Amino acid sequence: MDNCENKKKCKIGSIVVAVAIMVGLIVLGVCISNGFGKIADADRYVTVKGLAEREVMADKVTWTIPYFCVSNDIQDLYENLESDQEMIMSFLIENGIEESEIYTSTPSITDRLAGQYTPDRLEYRYSGRSAITVSTSKVDVVIEMMKQEFRLIKDGISIGAEYSSGSSASFEFTGLNKIKPEMIEEATRNAREVANKFAQDSGSELGGIKNANQGQFSIDSEETTPQIKKIRVVTTVDYILK
Repeated sequence: MDNCENKKKCKIGSIVVAVAIMVGLIVLGVCISNGFGKIADADRYVTVKGLAEREVMADKVTWTIPYFCVSNDIQDLYENLESDQEMIMSFLIENGIEESEIYTSTPSITDRLAGQYTPDRLEYRYSGRSAITVSTSKVDVVIEMMKQEFRLIKDGISIGAEYSSGSSASFEFTGLNKIKPEMIEEATRNAREVANKFAQDSGSELGGIKNANQGQFSIDSEETTPQIKKIRVVTTVDYILK
């Protein structure tokens, strides 16, 4: 009798253990299934790019005016270089450039007879060159003066190097940090619009951002209008699809 009761208890215990194991396996299966579902959802995303562009005016210009003289008398050469410098300085100041915005370089003198190779027909023994540089935020003023460079030439100043002509100017835009946040916001907004369109077309719902790359800002200009700068940034964003 005792053996029978013990057998029944053992049988019932085995059944309970078996049921517990089955329930555990079912729960584990559900958890694994849900886990795979979440992994699959996490792997569904779209990568889009957003563009933002601005066209701005340069806010700084560096204008270099080189000039040169030739003479057979070195003292006369120095006097001519000094006279040319004074005329260029007057031209700049009369047109609104401050003295603090003007930089002069030390003249460079060449004795052509002291060179390794001396031309057969040497009209002038000495040549001298120097330059005046303007660095200012008065971009419009400098552009207008560049158009009037011929006035200096009419006054007898040889603008340029001895074997080349003309001055040179470089334009910069220094206010990039001020417009960066707005441009990044615009680029990101444009990227989201593209992602939304993709989600609609694919029958999905757009989720949050999985990953984002701001991208590099570029500043370019046309050769004919170097004072007008085109600023561009492209952001790359990964959006989760539900």
